[in-house]
Order: sequence, then C-alpha cells, then structure tokens
Amino acid sequence: MVDAGLRNAFLGKRPSDVGHVLENAVFMELLRRGFKVTAGKIDKKEIDFVAVGHTDRVYVQVCRTLADERVEQREFSPLLAVADAYPKFVLSMDRIDYSREGMHHLNIVDFLMGASLS
Repeated sequence: MVDAGLRNAFLGKRPSDVGHVLENAVFMELLRRGFKVTAGKIDKKEIDFVAVGHTDRVYVQVCRTLADERVEQREFSPLLAVADAYPKFVLSMDRIDYSREGMHHLNIVDFLMGASLS
C-alpha cells in the first residue's frame, strides 16, 4: 500500500500509475470490509489479493482495463490455476462483463460503492 499523494509528489504523476492507484483503492476497501489481505502466488503467477474473512476467502485481481487480450489473459490465468472453490474476481474500470469459467468480473467503481464479492 502506498499513499498516492506522496508518491505523486515525489515521483510525479504518470499515466502508468493508474493501475497502482486502483490496486491501492481496492486494498484499502478490502481492509475496510474486515478482510485480512495478502498477495498470492501460484506457480510463477501472481494474484494481487487473497482476502480472508472469518468464514470466507476471495481472490482478487485488479487492472485498469481488460480490453487488451494479453491483459485479460494475464489477469485471469492465475485465478484459473487456483484449485479451490472460493470466489475469484477481476476488478477493472470496464463496464463490459468479462466474467468467464466461474470467475467474476466487476467494475471497480461498483465495488468501491459497495458491490459484494460473493
């Protein structure tokens, strides 16, 4: 987690920072909802957040957009590798539903406004 304001003050604002700012916002919201949040790794693939509650767990990937096929593959493939049945989400700014193969897509703004990860 990084304070986006301080980061911008020291490094300047760059267009490539949007993904990091979105990840930070999702991380803070997961904490606010009472989850313990860690990063995950399966094989050589990274999962942005593994959020664990009292009785549940959810896997979350975060990106700006899934419009590029390579980005879509990069974000969904780690979730495909997870063998358990807990919910798996990819959050992006897209309004198009990219849900597939039991994995859910959710707009980040909808999530930040209270949409559930279940």
